[in-house]
Amino acid sequence: MSALYPAVEPYETGMLDVGDGNLVYWEVCGNPDGKPAVVVHGGPGSGCGTGVRRYFDPDRYRVVLFDQRGCGRSTPHASDPATDMRCNTTQHLIADMEQLREHLGIDRWLLHGGSWGSTLILAYAETHPRRVSEIVISAVTTTRRSEIDWLYRGAGRFHPEQWERFLAGAPGTPRDGDVVAAYARLTEHPDPAVRNKATADWCAWEDAVLSGETKGRSHPYGDRPPTARLALVRICAHYFSHGAWLEEGALLRDAHRLAGIPGVLVHGRLDLAGPLDTAWDLARAWPDAELLVVDDAGHLGGETTQRHVREALDRFARPCPAHAPPSGPVS
Repeated sequence: MSALYPAVEPYETGMLDVGDGNLVYWEVCGNPDGKPAVVVHGGPGSGCGTGVRRYFDPDRYRVVLFDQRGCGRSTPHASDPATDMRCNTTQHLIADMEQLREHLGIDRWLLHGGSWGSTLILAYAETHPRRVSEIVISAVTTTRRSEIDWLYRGAGRFHPEQWERFLAGAPGTPRDGDVVAAYARLTEHPDPAVRNKATADWCAWEDAVLSGETKGRSHPYGDRPPTARLALVRICAHYFSHGAWLEEGALLRDAHRLAGIPGVLVHGRLDLAGPLDTAWDLARAWPDAELLVVDDAGHLGGETTQRHVREALDRFARPCPAHAPPSGPVS
């Protein structure tokens, strides 16, 4: 990363009991007296990373990160077939965020995230708008069924050979069938060999969609540790086969609830996983949002995307406390 802030470590961590036998891992870094912000990771099921901490000025922000149910350091882990996925839905995650906010004594916080994280951000903000100060999103998605169908079927027009292999990984699924639901069933199969193969086939497809950006130098899905892959694919298939438990188009329809909340949307014009029209439609439905289109970026972004996100977060940050000199981004 370039032009970001120095790496920081959490000054506080914990496991929050959110009910249903779930413990959610959380951490806080930056300035304890800084502006509260929460990072909402993607996937669903990716877990929170460390690099995103560098987007926030550590002198001016109190940054909260957490692993959503079933992934990262939260327990029980979705890689364990005994973990009950019925207690892992969008509504559960919204409630977890509210419980975490209250646990940390935060009145309002800025929300930042991308991809699936943007869906959860919008769902949370439209449910609890008075608890949100600003929103900064990259790689905008709303997880409509039409978006899911594009990612797991429509994008096959660009990678027909890889999509044929993806479809073949769910034997008996017709070309016009629900391949995501088929994979959701495979991730729940009692045979670990079946679960492992379904996970590998899903990751291969996701990596194919992103291959125009990675040029084969990395595999964002397949390169993950085995247990992280199992959890990610199981959670993704679980959420997407249910349309994230959201009424089709509800997040765009209810964007008026975000009125008065400043927002910045950063989206790559070359995003094959989540085409630009979703971000465009959201910006039109949410007058307080500014849409920044990065012409040479895709779903994973790049230096220009990073710069836009950091500049938005800098703009929304509180002034540095008098006792703390600004650290400034590093190149």
